[in-house]
Order: sequence, then C-alpha cells, then structure tokens
Amino acid sequence: MKFKAIIIFSVLSSVAAFSPAANVAKQSVSLLGTPSTTAITNNGRNVARSMVASSQVDTTVNGSTGTNGQRKKTKEERLQLASKGLQVHVIGLSIHHASVEVREKLAIPEAQWNEASNEICSTGVVSEAAVLSTCNRFEVYFAAPSAREAVARVTEYLAQRADMPVSVLRKNVFMLSGDDAVWHLMRVSGGLDSLVVGEGQILSQVRQCHLHSIEEDGCGGKVLSRMLNTAVAAGKRVRSETAISKGSVSISSAAVELSEMMSQKDLNLPFSEARLAVVGAGKMTRLLITHLASRGLQKITIVNRSMQRPQELAEQFPDVDVEIKLMDDLWNVIGRSDIVYTAAFSDGYVVDRTKMEENGLAGGRPLMLVDIGVPRNVGPDCNEIENCVAYNVDDLKAVVAKNTAMRQREMIEAEALLREEADAFCNWRESLAAIPTINQLQEKANIVREEELNKCTRKLSRNGNLSDKEMEAVERLSRGIVNKLLHGPMSHLRSSDNINDQQNAIKELSAMFRLEDEDGDGKSGRRGRSRRR
Repeated sequence: MKFKAIIIFSVLSSVAAFSPAANVAKQSVSLLGTPSTTAITNNGRNVARSMVASSQVDTTVNGSTGTNGQRKKTKEERLQLASKGLQVHVIGLSIHHASVEVREKLAIPEAQWNEASNEICSTGVVSEAAVLSTCNRFEVYFAAPSAREAVARVTEYLAQRADMPVSVLRKNVFMLSGDDAVWHLMRVSGGLDSLVVGEGQILSQVRQCHLHSIEEDGCGGKVLSRMLNTAVAAGKRVRSETAISKGSVSISSAAVELSEMMSQKDLNLPFSEARLAVVGAGKMTRLLITHLASRGLQKITIVNRSMQRPQELAEQFPDVDVEIKLMDDLWNVIGRSDIVYTAAFSDGYVVDRTKMEENGLAGGRPLMLVDIGVPRNVGPDCNEIENCVAYNVDDLKAVVAKNTAMRQREMIEAEALLREEADAFCNWRESLAAIPTINQLQEKANIVREEELNKCTRKLSRNGNLSDKEMEAVERLSRGIVNKLLHGPMSHLRSSDNINDQQNAIKELSAMFRLEDEDGDGKSGRRGRSRRR
C-alpha cells in the first residue's frame, strides 16, 4: 500500500508540474468560451503573403517513389505540409475563356491525368496537384507553400505542353487562389460553370479527378484530396436538393437539340427523317444515344476502331437498331448519312475538307457534321464545302442560352448550398493551423510525465524493485492522467468553428504552457526547473 501511495503521489506531482497556475487556468476557460473580436483576413487573392514564410518538408526521408522518381510523401508528411499553410490554387481555361483551338492543345486523356500531375510536382515547388481535362475545360488544381513559385511552375508546364509562349497562354487562362479557387471548384462540380447549366457529366468528371488524386501515383495530398471530395459531395447535394439538373443537362443533349433545330434549315429535312451516324463509342456517344432515344430514335450507325464498345452500347439500347462499322467504312457511312456526330479521341482531324474531297463527298447532297469532341474531330474547313455545314462545341452556346435563363432561380438556391460546403472546407483547412500547437502540447506533456515518472521509479527502487507488470501499470496510469487532462484543450482547438476564436485559443494555450519558450527539444524548461531545485 505504501508503494502504491508513493506511485500515485508521484504521478500527480508530474501533472502539477505540467499544469499552468490556477489563476491562469481560470483565465483560459473564460477565453476559450468567449468569442474573439480580433479580425483575421481570409482573402484568397492575398494568399501568397501568408504562404511565403511557410517551409517545406525534407524530402530525403526514406519512402516509396511515384512517377518520374518522385518520392511518395507519408501520411505524417502530408499532414505536416497541410498544417504549415498550404493554400489551394487553380489555373485553367474553359469554354468561357478560351476558344476550342486553344483548349485542344492542352487536352489530356483521363488515363494521363496522374502522369501530368506528377510532372507538375516533380520539381518540388508544387506540393499537391490534380488535373481535370474535359471537352469544355482544362484545369490544374494545386497546393504549395509559395504561391508565386507554384504559379510560375504550373504556367511553365502548360506553356510547354501547348507549345505556345507564356504571354499568349496568359491571355487565355484564368488564375484563382485561396477561397476563390475553392469556390470555383464548387461551382464547377455543381454544374453552374458549365456550358449547359446543371449538366451531370461534370460531376462524374470531378469525381474521377478526386479518385485519381488519391491513387498510388496520384498527387492529391491531404488538402487537395479533401477539397475535391468536398466538391463531389457538394455537387451531389445540389442535384438532389434543387431542380438545377432538369431538362437538357449535357453537351450531348445540347448537340441533339442543335441538330434537331437546324435540320430543316441545313438539310431541308425533318429531324425525324434524317439518317444518323456517330463516330466514336465512349461516354459522350452513350449520352448522345440516350437523348436521341428519348426523341424516338429507331436506328443509328456507330463507327469505331474496335467492335467491343459499340456492341456494349447496342446491348444497353435494345430498342434502337444499332449498326456497327469499323473505321475502314467511315466514308461509306458518311456518304449515306444526313447527320454525323463525332465524339472520338484523335490526335488529328477525323474529317476535313481534303479527306472529304479525296473520298468524293464534297459538293454532294446536304450533310451536317456535329463535332462534340475535344480535341476537335472535324476540321473548320468543312464549312467551305458546298452543302456541308459543321458545328463544334462552341456553337452550342446559342442552344443552351435559353436553359440558363430558365434556371436562374435554381442557380441561386444551388449557390447557397455550395457556399455552405465551401465554407466548411475553408474552416477545416484553417483548423489545420492548430496541429503544431497540439503537437507541442503533447510533446511537452510527455516530457514532463517521463521526468516525474523517472524520479518516482528512483525513489521506489530504494525500498524494493517493482515487477514488470507494476511498472506497466504506473506507465499506463501516468499516460491516462495526462491524456485526459489534455483532451479538453485539444478537442476545443480541433472543433472550433470560428477561426478567430481558434487563433486566440492557440495564443493563450501557448502562453499558459510556455510552449514558445521551448527551444524545440524541451530542454530549456527542464534546465530552469532543475536550477530552482
């Protein structure tokens, strides 16, 4: 019993040595429960000022390597980077800012998104990156300690990929930082930044961007992957809680509307009597056939490089007579069709004036080409051919203008929901600033606990040795008391919704426990106490 009393007394003495004075403790309780009046500016456009001073994690620690030999950061390193002020940015171009001629130079197939992200991060200037490349936009989301260096790095990469001077590139791209970048992604995922407001395909593409970012060779990191995941959840919420997605909600549906609207004028033929064909058998083609089927489509010809995907589409639409042809029969199919949709991924034009003339199709009966692919499948010179008219994704703007006007009320409701999700993410990101303080607090508490525990065991050794089980019990007791005492302050720091309150709580805790007086290894405080003894 005497030994147990000594043990308990010694553990309690370690707690007393670590705890701040009683009057300071009372003051801290009052502070933690009182809202702060200190204003902390949170403007995304001024993010570089707050990030320049943050440091990078040493990359020489052993670990796995990713694409291009870049070492994959550990979970602890990603958390440390995130807590040191990583801010998010986006550089990109879309149908609102750049023509299709510029967009197609930067387009990246989905299978190569991670490869591009790794190349952007290869120099170490950019800590996290994710690429989103679709028919209507190309965007790079990234996070870095130094905004200026990171923007320069991403701009350099884009200029090299597009093979154009930086001065020309900057006339077409947009750049957003901090909260502005977060808000942009939320609007993209919600379909508010799309050509067709509320279209659902972009949500699927943002989801794929998030999934790729968290893959083994992805470069999402803690901050960027959290932001992308939040955007996906926000997009789902908008579509389930508002009517934003009613009506024509995709590029494919807009293409159907355009061809239906222009059929009589361009072909002198009702749309219902037109013979239809589509080049390609991917997601865009599936959506295209879906919308055509809703208008009573009975027959369509699919031209593709292989048979597998067209056969899968034929099985998905049993009520539609799907004729499948390989690319060798492309010109025969075009020659007997009235409207040809193109949605294939190709490095060059699938159809242009030269090829049309070579195959004897120039100047014949009327033909409509509707190109919904990026890069483009149809050359603009097809419009120079007599009786031939070609449309691309930029021509769909007139078709969808009426949809935007009809959805203004839903857009207002959707923006309110998206703002909630954006604020939640921004608050979470700001809360990461508490992690260094929490780590310091835990480290100092553990140092004091070990000091007092060592003194306790030395005293006990004079009266008799403790067994291993008794020593383990003492160890667990000391850890349990310290952890329970720290639970309240740390939980408060993690859960604070108001960033001003959190910043004040961090300062007060640092002062109470003299965390900033430490020299980094916890020795200065111990030397002071030793001298007083």
